[in-house]
Amino acid sequence: MKIKQMSQLFFLILTLTFLTTGCGSNSSSSLLLDAKVTKVVDGDTLQVMIDGKKETIRLLLVDTPETVHPSKPVQPFGREASNFLKEELNGEEIQVELGIGERDKYGRLLAYVYHQNKMINKRLLENGLARVAYVFEPNTKYIDEFYEIQKQAQKEEIGIWSLENYATNEGFQDEWQEEVNEKESKVNSSCKIKGNINSKGEKIFHTEESPSYNVTKPEEIFCTEKEAVEAGYRAVKR
Repeated sequence: MKIKQMSQLFFLILTLTFLTTGCGSNSSSSLLLDAKVTKVVDGDTLQVMIDGKKETIRLLLVDTPETVHPSKPVQPFGREASNFLKEELNGEEIQVELGIGERDKYGRLLAYVYHQNKMINKRLLENGLARVAYVFEPNTKYIDEFYEIQKQAQKEEIGIWSLENYATNEGFQDEWQEEVNEKESKVNSSCKIKGNINSKGEKIFHTEESPSYNVTKPEEIFCTEKEAVEAGYRAVKR
């Protein structure tokens, strides 16, 4: 009789453990809200429809350069961040993990956004298109991981980290804009060859036929390939 009672008790404990684990899993998945992206505002802000209601989402713990600020010019890598989000999310179904407190002072939802099981906040950091920013308790759930991703992007000197002292703890430095504008004006002139120094320190020039020409940020602009070679640059490998 005792053996039977012990077996029944053991079975009951197993059942309760299974149910508790199951409830925990469902609770975790229920934190993700389904939404559809209707518009990308800029690199860290988007508009969505959730349960038939229009909402604006501000991505948590990341900051991308400005493209639509009313009093600031378009900042370096702002268009790249915005275009990245547009290519990834425009018209797409996404999942939204709300932050604690949910909204900022502008009424925007604060959230982590997932597309095809990948977090967009992380992907912006991985591609050097955002910096870790606006770190306020209690919304620090992924902060350690975010800093690790940022360190790797800094090490590789990609995106915003390819410009020395541009991305800082205080934001993006506006003095870079004048230099970028000067270089872009040269690109719009008759001199079109872009000289770029990669993360390994190699000097490479890109002509308009180069596959990565449009996304290359030039250190120098040349009118002829001969000028580029004389300055120590080599042609990009195709």
